[in-house]
This record gives sequence, C-alpha cells and structure tokens, in this order.
Amino acid sequence: MTPDRIMIFAAGHGTRMRDLTRDQPKPLLMVAGQTLLDRALDLATEADIGTLVVNTHYLAELIAFHLADRPDILLSHELGAALETGGGLKRALVLLGEEPVYTLNPDAVFVGENPLMTLAQHWQPTEMEALLALVPLDRAKGYQRQGDFSMDDQGRLRRFRPGDAVAYVNSGAQILQTDRYRTHPEDRFSQNVIWDQMIENGGLFGCVYAGNWVDVGTPEGIALAENLLEHARDV
Repeated sequence: MTPDRIMIFAAGHGTRMRDLTRDQPKPLLMVAGQTLLDRALDLATEADIGTLVVNTHYLAELIAFHLADRPDILLSHELGAALETGGGLKRALVLLGEEPVYTLNPDAVFVGENPLMTLAQHWQPTEMEALLALVPLDRAKGYQRQGDFSMDDQGRLRRFRPGDAVAYVNSGAQILQTDRYRTHPEDRFSQNVIWDQMIENGGLFGCVYAGNWVDVGTPEGIALAENLLEHARDV
C-alpha cells in the first residue's frame, strides 16, 4: 500500500541562490511562470495524495501568505533555529502520523513521469525502510558533485565511492518509514544521518527516474530548467 501523505521541504535559506533569496524564500522562486513550491504541490495533487504538509522557517510568512487560499495544506512552522531535513520531518510527524510518507524537495524540476508515481510503483514496505527516486549522474542537469549513491542489482543503496561503476543522484523525492525519525534523540539533524543508519541495516533502496531532471538550487539551475521545459513543449 502506498502512502497518502507527503512532506514538502520549504524551510531552507536557499543560500546557493545568492541575491535571489535575499527577500524571497527559494520555494517561491519562479521557473517558467510557476513557483517551485506550486510545481511540487502539483506533483502531489496529480499523484492523488490526500495529506499535504509544508514546513517553513526562512521567510515563513511569505510562504504562509502564498498558501493562504489552500486550506488543504498543513504548515509545520519551525521557530528559532531551522531543524534541517531530518529534524523538520520529525517535527512534522504530529501532522503526518505514523504511517510511511512521501517527501519532496521543491528545488528540482521533473519533466516526464511524475516521480511520486514512479516511487509508488516500486515501493515494498515490508522490505524497504526508504525508497529514493534516483537520476544517473550523466542525466542530472545542474548537479555539480560526484554523485550520491551506488545501487546493487536488488536496488539497495550505499554511498557512492570513486571507482563505482555508476553514480546516482538523489532527485529529492522519496517514500520512507518514519520510525527512525520519530525516535531519533536530537531535534535538529540531517536526514543523511537516518539514511546512513538505513544503509547499515540494508533498508535504503533506490529506483531510477526515467524522465529528465534539473537541480534548481542555483540561478543557473533556473535557466537550465526553463530551457528544458521549453524544449519539452516543442517536442
């Protein structure tokens, strides 16, 4: 059974966007006439996910104002210091409940199949602690690092190491069990801490996203995404 709830991460400062996020949170930046946050919400709506949760911290009031006419969206406000991805999800569990959830980073553009639907097709809750939608490094537009994960022939993940045959990039979309987040002793932590625990336990899996993907974490990423979307409309 696939989840019916999603967490969209919208709390970060977006420092890689430089001046663009001085007075505007990154999720509200426009790509081809639509905000990154609305693009993420459209994916959730298309996937028929019932419970929508968005976390906020940096310029939270602007995100709340943007979503003021969406009573179906629940906000998880992070007061004081930002809680990072793991802590943000842990805080939002009071809204999300105890069942598995989707999470989605809005600072990426997907062109092709809905990645949440890709995840739903591959999710096996009795075997997996988490399932990440991955993009091969050679198809990851706007991504500047060496890769995040390597994957075996069963779909199990480990951290990428130089010399591995194929490097995969985390697309920002996943399904996960929430137990490790709920019981983690700290309130502020990265979900990388949880992923490493899952890797050690053999419970972190991946599936390959077959469409096109752009990392929209920088101003250059916006241009890449708009070019990709324009090309897709012309095909």
